[in-house]
Amino acid sequence: MKKQTATMQDSIATAKTLSEALPYLQRYSGAVVVVKFGGNAMGDDEAMAEFARDIVLMRQVGVNPVVVHGGGPMINEMLAKLGIKSEFVRGKRVTDKATVEVVEMILSGLVNKRIVQAINDQGGRAVGISGKDDDLMVCVADDPELGFVGTPVEMNVQVLRDLYNAGIIPVVAPVATGMADNETFNVNGDTAAGAIAGALQADRLLLLTDVSGVKNAEGVVMTQITPEEIRQMTADGVIAGGMIPKTETALMALDQGVRAVTILDGRLPNACLLELFTDHGAGSQIRSTEPRVKPRLRR
Repeated sequence: MKKQTATMQDSIATAKTLSEALPYLQRYSGAVVVVKFGGNAMGDDEAMAEFARDIVLMRQVGVNPVVVHGGGPMINEMLAKLGIKSEFVRGKRVTDKATVEVVEMILSGLVNKRIVQAINDQGGRAVGISGKDDDLMVCVADDPELGFVGTPVEMNVQVLRDLYNAGIIPVVAPVATGMADNETFNVNGDTAAGAIAGALQADRLLLLTDVSGVKNAEGVVMTQITPEEIRQMTADGVIAGGMIPKTETALMALDQGVRAVTILDGRLPNACLLELFTDHGAGSQIRSTEPRVKPRLRR
């Protein structure tokens, strides 16, 4: 009898949670949300499955998620096996000809298909592509010092709209084509996600990382940040290293019409759902309008 009572109480709590979630689900019905997935969670089967469930749930309640992924740890592992040295400048990987071939193999092959399979295993419909497909991202060299690292200069995102309008979740590897000579470029995953979000005029951009968010000089995570604060913290050296590409991406995306960008801890269970479907959110939101903004709904 006690077991039955406990089970009933659990069921009531679950039903109450679903009922209370309704306003948040309605808020994002029809919204386009670009999610950058990366970090060590990609190498953990349980974390991968949890992320996939969250993405499938988002799609099930009417959100149009577009997943853009990285794969740094896997790239590092393969480069080490091949005896190719990794170097980073301002948080970005220096990519020579040998390195870019490994990057494309790992990102477009191993990592992309693992994420696609994880989403499909959770009952979703996912298709994996790279920035090369349908010339989704066309790049020029970011900096001669970085080698084959690209900056997107032309975006052709109709293929993504076609996919999510058909109920399919696009999963994008940040490998792009060059303007000439059939070059292949490695694109920083955050940069690629920001460029895609901007081109889609996405409602939200979520950048999952392995840290708890953007911290101020005292080491406290900031939940609400303005572009002006980001620029000042970068000038002061408070924002440094791998956080720089993320905050640069946020500013670029906001300039291109994305309503809000959140840098959040991908290690937190159900991080994307907490950010979208609760008032408090789950990370450092960077916005140029009102806090915890509502999306432009697409009917």
